[in-house]
Amino acid sequence: MWRWGNLLLAFLAELVALGIFAYWGWATGGTTLVRWLLAVALPVVTAIVWGLFAAPTATHTTPVLRWIVKVLVFGAAGAALWSLGHPLLAVGFVVVVAANLLIIHVQKLQPGKPG
Repeated sequence: MWRWGNLLLAFLAELVALGIFAYWGWATGGTTLVRWLLAVALPVVTAIVWGLFAAPTATHTTPVLRWIVKVLVFGAAGAALWSLGHPLLAVGFVVVVAANLLIIHVQKLQPGKPG
């Protein structure tokens, strides 16, 4: 239960980060066209980068690169929330994600591994 709960939280954090990027793109875009482009393109590009370098099934990665991408994605999501005027949500998001990633790493709760 502990393993799957933490893995579920990690997955939900990834989805929330994508949502934050969509929200940031919509809120910061100027014209309606730019807003739509940013709200769609930012999460799509993030998902592609995540899939290539940070996902459990990523084939183009190393352990160090995986961590760099995770820190950049979640850090940028926190910064985006902060820039939108939600500093408490930003800090809360980053703290929860950091704690979750630390638990998963320390206890070796990776998907596909027994536990």
